[in-house]
Amino acid sequence: MTARSILITGCSSGIGYTCAIGMQQRGWRVLATPRTPDNIAMLKARGLDALKLHYTEASSIAACAEQALKLADGKLDAVFNNGAYGQPGLVEDLSEEVKREQFEANFFRWHDLTTRLIPSMRDRGSGRIVQCSSVLGIIAAPYRGAYNASKFALEGLTDTMRLELHGSGIRVSAIQPGPIRSRFTQRALDALRDNIDTNGSRHQALYAKRIAELEAIAGTEPAPLETPEQARKATGNGLLPQYRLGPDAVLDCLIHATESANPKPHYHVTYTTRMAALARRLLPDRWQEKLALRSS
Repeated sequence: MTARSILITGCSSGIGYTCAIGMQQRGWRVLATPRTPDNIAMLKARGLDALKLHYTEASSIAACAEQALKLADGKLDAVFNNGAYGQPGLVEDLSEEVKREQFEANFFRWHDLTTRLIPSMRDRGSGRIVQCSSVLGIIAAPYRGAYNASKFALEGLTDTMRLELHGSGIRVSAIQPGPIRSRFTQRALDALRDNIDTNGSRHQALYAKRIAELEAIAGTEPAPLETPEQARKATGNGLLPQYRLGPDAVLDCLIHATESANPKPHYHVTYTTRMAALARRLLPDRWQEKLALRSS
């Protein structure tokens, strides 16, 4: 029997790496995408098919989709869009270029890649599309405007795809993690320093406070590569600081979204996401604002 195949993006560390190893352990043929030659070599050493993918390069998207379909003999069973980053900063300090880069990486290129894979799934009458969204696609938080917007857009696009693909045999799900133990915070901190003139902003004091908070969280983040076993051991039976879970929590949802006969439209990962989803449904708008301000 031919192994099922899945394309997983953003596999150089964190959620992507853990999910790639976890799906491989379950017998899937995993086509894993990083950006750099070193990470391609690292993933190949783990027995994965590694393909270069850089979300900000249109030619890279086209080449990756073509290679993935070729390696899977035109029968790619699933795609997990995961690779992304968070751009902190008050919206008034975000340049047009910075906002566009956030949307290119977190939204437009995901859609570009996915639409290149849908025709082969339609021809077969089956397939799974899984999007790694965020709690910040459910409820907004201050100082994260570009990321909020990209994830809200992704949620709308994903729900629309689910409706439009109804009856085709292609199932579409969104995984909505809250705080996950990964290198995400460190990368957000780097993006803040690279793209925001914090010293020139009228909110300099606020940025100093936020940077200190991010540094404290980033200092507790693990080595970027965790197998599912290592992730579960590190998490143990409880929540980590800042209500975080390990990347294995996302893997569990990905397994259900790709293997269940009846995948969920949305998977709420972490206590933070479940509370945000509940608040979105039940609380008046003004209470939601107070909750977002208190938790920011």
